[in-house]
Amino acid sequence: MARNLGGFLVLIAAALIYSSALASYIFQPISDLHRSAALELFNPLGGSFPSVEETYEELRTFEVLGIDKRSDISTAACQSVSEILGSSSSTLKDLFYALKVNGILKCDIKEDVFEGVASRLQAAVSGASALLDFYYSVGGLALIKGQTTKDDLYLADAEGVFQSIKALSQSDGRWRYNSNNPESSTLAAGLALEALAGIVSLSSSKIDQSLIRTTKNDILKLFDSIEKYDDGAFYFDEKLVGAHEHQGALSTTSSVVRGLTAFAAVTSGSLNLPSGKILGLAKFFLAIGIPGDAKDLFNQVDSLAFLESNTVSIPLILSLPATVLSLTKKDALKVKVNTVLGSNAPPLTVNLLRVFRSGSKDTLLTESQELKFDPANAVYTLDALPKSVDVGKYTFVFETVLHDSDHKNLYATGGQTRIPIFVTGIIEVDTAEIAVLDSDLGSIETKKKIDLAGDNTVSLSANHLQKLRLSFQLSTPLGHAFKPHQAILKLTHETKVEHIFLMGSSGKEFEIILDFLGLVEKFFYLSGRYNVQLTVGDAVMENSFLKAVGHIDLDLPEAPEKAPQPPAQPLDPNLIYGPKAEIAHIFRVPEKLPPKELSLTFLGLTLLPFLGFLLGLLRLGVNLKNFPSSSVPAMFAALFHLGIAAVLLLYVLFWLKLDLFTTLKALGFLGAFLMFVGHRILSHLASSSSKLKSA
Repeated sequence: MARNLGGFLVLIAAALIYSSALASYIFQPISDLHRSAALELFNPLGGSFPSVEETYEELRTFEVLGIDKRSDISTAACQSVSEILGSSSSTLKDLFYALKVNGILKCDIKEDVFEGVASRLQAAVSGASALLDFYYSVGGLALIKGQTTKDDLYLADAEGVFQSIKALSQSDGRWRYNSNNPESSTLAAGLALEALAGIVSLSSSKIDQSLIRTTKNDILKLFDSIEKYDDGAFYFDEKLVGAHEHQGALSTTSSVVRGLTAFAAVTSGSLNLPSGKILGLAKFFLAIGIPGDAKDLFNQVDSLAFLESNTVSIPLILSLPATVLSLTKKDALKVKVNTVLGSNAPPLTVNLLRVFRSGSKDTLLTESQELKFDPANAVYTLDALPKSVDVGKYTFVFETVLHDSDHKNLYATGGQTRIPIFVTGIIEVDTAEIAVLDSDLGSIETKKKIDLAGDNTVSLSANHLQKLRLSFQLSTPLGHAFKPHQAILKLTHETKVEHIFLMGSSGKEFEIILDFLGLVEKFFYLSGRYNVQLTVGDAVMENSFLKAVGHIDLDLPEAPEKAPQPPAQPLDPNLIYGPKAEIAHIFRVPEKLPPKELSLTFLGLTLLPFLGFLLGLLRLGVNLKNFPSSSVPAMFAALFHLGIAAVLLLYVLFWLKLDLFTTLKALGFLGAFLMFVGHRILSHLASSSSKLKSA
């Protein structure tokens, strides 16, 4: 039970750390954990994926994460790409993703194949009316332009196509999938922006700037509907698409990020989007952690890659390698600033602005401190924590300042960043003692010191008219009073009945007094020996302990008739599920066997009839004169004799190793075989005999 309570305290401490961290999330850039997850999630059956879309998602994820797996799937993927691009029945979606796969693998596709696909996509653009048709056909043409040597691949009426897509936009910045569907979609807005970016890149002349400005205004309206978490993460969400399909926040936000970055890359001028919202989008994707689904991992990694290289604002993430610092070990405070994919940040300064204890408004640090930069490890370090920082949970406020003024418009730092940090240390335990008090006068009858850092074998005795007092002091490394999360006194009767009491405190002093006169009913009037155990634990207390203090022999009055009975104790699992007693089997004593010589003599006697049979054959003058000379009858005669020999062999095997059922089954097949071939040979002999008689 002690071990169970200790484990419970550890769980409580971990839960407190975790729940506290939720209040201010610590965002970490892409790491090796994402690479391990990608290798596990993208594991195609038979070396190939069911669709070319899934193939692209795997290749794109591996490309962003720097995992070289092209050689493993390039052969099968390029074969699939060639078949899709060369087939006239391929859908626009398959053509689009086949071209995306080819953009990564650089498959050997002939120019005439690209020309055929381009002609088909040009025709699809001319006849398109739905957003997805525009998205796949325009996107496919943009991909072909980047994969071929042709410089004259343009849309014939780029501005007209632009206006056709723009006609599907709504006043709130969202888009419709087609003109017949009145419901608008945030995810569709991202697809529309990607398609418009493709039209701009495929236009032979400059698109009317009024259309570009209108689209930028649509983007601003779309960002007016963006949602926010308490940790600073921004995201887009929608619950219904086409009134039947649910789209989550991850896929919706990913679509908007792709469309936003694609449109910003092909247009001039600023979008006037707040850098804090771009940083908030990055925080949303990083807050997901490690997705458990391949599609979600692709959306996360692909979106972060676009944010890493976008022309609007590149987010920088401030993170801590460790958020638990030990005063005992004198841990240094280390801070990293990276891009979302883990690349090094441009030259900047990290300042520690403020430190305050969580749940309190009192600021412990008022003067800003600059962290030292270690270029070898790309880490900003504060060698010593502020002197006023004691054990506990704190919030550290950091500020990042870019050195180059031109970088302020290129990177998003988010200004001030709050990070929760746990500071742990050794808690000093002093003046621990246990005493038995007289109930009337309160005088000390027995008092003993306790060493809570070592072993104790305290032995006390008391009756129901006395009291038990346990006291000790706790202080932090800086000498302040310390109040742990758990301070528990447990008394366990020799019948395994437990009684748990929470200890109170006043400043540094922890004390509990048990008045046995008022506890006799709670103790079920059980006299006898009680083991005393003290547990003190906290998330920031490095020396949390669960100590056996000793035991106390209680003399309680006898229980009245209607006194409550102690609860039934749970059975020991080992008694139910543990190993059972070994069963000793008593076998019958084998009967005494005859001597070996007698057994061999009996075997010889059993062979005498067979020898007599052979001698009888010789005396009768057995010959093969009547053996058929024709091929077919001779074959049946030979098979008949072989069948007889097989039956004799089966008898021998039955004698040596086979059981009765196996022998009877084999004998049934051999008997049917012998009956068939025997009937044929006997019929032949009878026919031959009748012919001789008639002659």
